[in-house]
Amino acid sequence: MSEIKQQSLQTYLELLASKQATPGGGSAAALMGAQAAALVSMVCNLTIGKPKYAEVDTEMRALLVEAEALRETLTGMIKADVDVFNQLMACYGLPKSSDEEKAHRNQQIQIVLKQATIVPLECAKACAKAIALSRVAAEKGNLGVISDAGVAVMSAYAALKSAALNVDINAASLKDRDFAEAKLLELKSIMRNAEVESESIYQIVKTKL
Repeated sequence: MSEIKQQSLQTYLELLASKQATPGGGSAAALMGAQAAALVSMVCNLTIGKPKYAEVDTEMRALLVEAEALRETLTGMIKADVDVFNQLMACYGLPKSSDEEKAHRNQQIQIVLKQATIVPLECAKACAKAIALSRVAAEKGNLGVISDAGVAVMSAYAALKSAALNVDINAASLKDRDFAEAKLLELKSIMRNAEVESESIYQIVKTKL
């Protein structure tokens, strides 16, 4: 199957709606985050070079570079989620007829579960950055597309919350509780104030409509 980012939107949505386990919520979270970054880029591109916004031109150019790098990162995470989930399913399919096979199967499952916890955690970090970038777009972007900065922050926040669910569900199955708790603590730090910050940015946009 071709990489998801190379498929049409219709094909992706049909796969998402199908009985196939992948792509699923983790990929959708990464896609939402990528859309948020793309919208920040859109605001930048429609602000840069405009005489009315000359004072923020340099800052918006720098923001565009960050947003584009973030979009690329999050787009890559769409596939990363599919890959790690498929690896996990392969582990669950390992033979378990003997005690030795069961031990090997359980060991492999736990190894991949750690990676399946890390992947959405990295996505959550990237989505938190998208929220931060959307603030600059909302505060200094072209007023003609300011609503797009609002959609960016809402998409980023939804993506962040969605990625967090995938961290939670995989961490819950880990036997290495020290590892699990460390990742959950990291997630908690990422999530701290995210709702308040997102709403603050949303309200900035509302005041400019």
